[in-house]
Formats: sequence, C-alpha cells, structure tokens
Amino acid sequence: AAPKLFVFGDSYADTGNSGKSASSWKEPYGITFPGKPAGRFSDGRIFTDYIESPIPYTTAMATAQDSRSRHLQYGMNFAYGGTGVFDTFIPAPNMSVQINLLEKIIEERKVYTKQDLLNSSFALVSIAGNDYLTYANKKGNPQELPGLTERIIAQLSENLNLIHGLGVSKVAITTLPPIGCLPVVAAANSYRDCNETWNSAAKYHNQLLQQAVESLNNRTNKSNVFGILDTFSAFMAEFKKSNGSGSGDNPLKPCCIGVSSDHSCGDVDEKGGNGGAKKYVVCNNPSLSMFWDMLHPAQNGWQAVYQTLKPSLHEMMI
Repeated sequence: AAPKLFVFGDSYADTGNSGKSASSWKEPYGITFPGKPAGRFSDGRIFTDYIESPIPYTTAMATAQDSRSRHLQYGMNFAYGGTGVFDTFIPAPNMSVQINLLEKIIEERKVYTKQDLLNSSFALVSIAGNDYLTYANKKGNPQELPGLTERIIAQLSENLNLIHGLGVSKVAITTLPPIGCLPVVAAANSYRDCNETWNSAAKYHNQLLQQAVESLNNRTNKSNVFGILDTFSAFMAEFKKSNGSGSGDNPLKPCCIGVSSDHSCGDVDEKGGNGGAKKYVVCNNPSLSMFWDMLHPAQNGWQAVYQTLKPSLHEMMI
C-alpha cells in the first residue's frame, strides 16, 4: 500500500480546507496552476503538492472537508490557512484540534484503523509563523518573544508526540521560514533586505525545535521517527541565488500586491458600480517570483524549496 500522508498546519500546507471566503478561493490565486482558484494560498502548487507528486494533483489526498472522498487511501490534509500551534487571528482549528480530528477518525474506524497507520504513514507538520504574526498584530513586546517561542515549542513537542501516538510511523516538521524576509515585513524598507530581529526570532525557534526533536527521538525506541525539514535554509539559499543571478528580480518583492496598503492580493471593490474593480496588481511573470503575495511563496518559490528539501524528505519517508 502507498504510504498515507497526513498533513497538519497552516497556509503553507493547506490545499483547500479554508472556507470559501478565504483569498485562496479568489482570483488571481491559482492563476499559474490549475488556471483558477483551487484553495491554495499561491499562484499554483504549494509544498504539499510536490510531496505527494506520486499522486496526481487532481486526486490528491482528501482535505478535512471531504471525509467521504475516494482519495482517503492517500491520506488526509487537516491544515488550515492562518492557524498556529495556539489560536490565532483566524477562527479555524489550531494544531491540537486538527490532530483531534484524525484521532476521532481513527476511533470511528470508518476510514483508517490504527493498524493502517502503523503499516505505513507519514505526517507533515507545517509551522510558518502565524503564532508570531498574531503576537506582532497584538503589538506584543519583542522582549517577550523568547517566552512565546518556548511555549510554542513545548506545545508543538506535545503535538508531535500525539501524532506519533496515533500510529503515524514518521513525522516531519518544518522549521520556521525566515519570517524577517516575508514581504509583509520586508515592505517596511521597500523590500531591500530582511528584518534581522524577526529572523533571529526564527533562528531561536528553530534551535529549540532541533532540541525538542532530538529529545523526542531519544524517548522513542526507534530512532529517527521525528525529522526536521529545514525550510529556513532552503529559503535563504534561494534568496542568495536570485540576488546573485543578476536578473534584477527582487526575491523579496511579491508578484501580487494590493493597489494600496489597505488592499491585498485578491481584493475587489465591493461597492461602487464598476462591477468589482480589481484592487490588486499582478506582476508580468509569476514564474520568476519567489513570493506570490505578502505572506506566501509563489509556485516557483515552492518548487525551488522542494528541490532543496527533497533529499532529506525522501530519507525521512523511507
């Protein structure tokens, strides 16, 4: 049987769970692939799509929304855009709730039994930083960031343990990406460079994550149950590459931007008689962009990151 893939986390992994009012279901999202909005926070494929490439895109594993789908044999995606380890600014299931959904499904034994999972299954856990964004939005004190990180890692550690406890044989967790390079942060200095304060916060998070994963592996009787996908380094390598390519394309500048700071990619004018004028602009060639919008990589960015992480991913999945 093909290994089942279970996905937990946020918009960096969500393939269609977010409600229809989310930007992932609005134009111009999905413009590169499949040519229309498809519930992904990008112009095309995202990281999750590349991982499950043995499974055709259109028949990818079921999302949490379609638990009657015939694609359940491939696994299930529980990730919701905007969510975090704890509750965030988005009223959607946080990671603990997502894991409970799988637990319920296993208890009901309608779809998977624990034995199915024990035979061959793999979990991907995506944490892109919504807990930190929520903190920043609340104007949290930067001095208290380390305390927040410690709480996040403690809870995350518990979550990873729970996933393995449900029978999932291998669990991969992403590092925090360089959040100081996200366009939403880099915009403050005209996308010239990354914000080191936020990148240091990401490095601290990743350092604690490394320690937590080592200690989880030490506690299990099998080594290498838990593995880390270093998205931080993969993104940084891409930024360096595009900066050195001389192509003139700024890797920190997103392809799709709102016409003013009040607007974002996908916004249309709700009022006014002009039938919903677009309140965003899209770059000429999304296939050259690293970022699609203020928070999310473009398909081009994801493809590059996936290529970098592919060897460690395949090693984990064996």
